[in-house]
Amino acid sequence: MANIEKVNLAQKLSLFSEHWSPKIVGRVNKFEVKVVKLKGEFVWHHHDEEDELFFVVKGLLLMKVRDDDGTIRDLWVEEGEFVIIPHMVEHMPVAEEEVHLVLLEPAGTLNTGNVENERTVKDVPQI
Repeated sequence: MANIEKVNLAQKLSLFSEHWSPKIVGRVNKFEVKVVKLKGEFVWHHHDEEDELFFVVKGLLLMKVRDDDGTIRDLWVEEGEFVIIPHMVEHMPVAEEEVHLVLLEPAGTLNTGNVENERTVKDVPQI
């Protein structure tokens, strides 16, 4: 029989304090369910093939997206809401105060997409 367990998001989020460092808390088919804490600005980036779902558990997320014509739009995502960023859409998450997120994205999705820098996490741990 499969090992089926429930996941408590508050408990998982209490296990770490660092920002911009996702942790895997589950898998659904070929997708990973991750939790992450954000504070400050991230980096503008896009994903060539992966769509991403950002679900706000705590706080207020500002998702900046760059439209095809170069226009930057601000999407405010509140607790209990989520936004899906399609692949190839340049975006930058911003958290003025600490934000707790659940991410749903294809396994192996690099957090910084087409950009590699000091915030790139290549080996995402499972907690």
